[in-house]
Amino acid sequence: MSDLPKVYSYKLVRDYGFAPNPFHGICTLGTCKPQIREGARVGDIIIGCGSKALKLEGRVIFAMRVSQKVSFQEYWEHDAFRIKRPNLRASKSMAYGDNIYRRDGAGWIQEDSHHSLAGGALNRENLNRDTGSDNVLIGEDFVYWGASAVEIPEHLRDFEGDDLYPHSRNYRNGFSEGFRAEIDAWFNEIVDRGRRGRPASWR
Repeated sequence: MSDLPKVYSYKLVRDYGFAPNPFHGICTLGTCKPQIREGARVGDIIIGCGSKALKLEGRVIFAMRVSQKVSFQEYWEHDAFRIKRPNLRASKSMAYGDNIYRRDGAGWIQEDSHHSLAGGALNRENLNRDTGSDNVLIGEDFVYWGASAVEIPEHLRDFEGDDLYPHSRNYRNGFSEGFRAEIDAWFNEIVDRGRRGRPASWR
């Protein structure tokens, strides 16, 4: 069995620093993309690409290696991630916090956040989609370019006929071992890591 990480590639049509949330030194994916949050394991690489909607086609907005995978409740209760709870009266980086779900008995509480309705009212559509997987992906090793998204290297646009860039709204993860090795090497060789730019949708 291969020791190579799986690679998940998808397009962002919005980038507010919410999904993913690249602030406070850790990149987290705690909302949207429930299938990726369900399937990814520690060590896997998540790559978020730009889209026509963001005028960033063919570019990488962020890439992260999954270092932890925790439940919503664990994410909410962990002291290290309290900083990721949203505060709509603070800075933008705080307002777009993604630590927004916790259990109350048999149900979910959705915090007043980017995914709730005006005034903090429950947004059922977002709740149902987000809680389609009770997992938050945490990446301590990441690079987030945001609006400064970089072009996908040519060798990752055409590797034996395959392309890292997803050409539909669905995510991709069925890459060959050889291609995964190339993507892994590219990620490891990135020199300037961490948050390198502002969210593309803040422009």
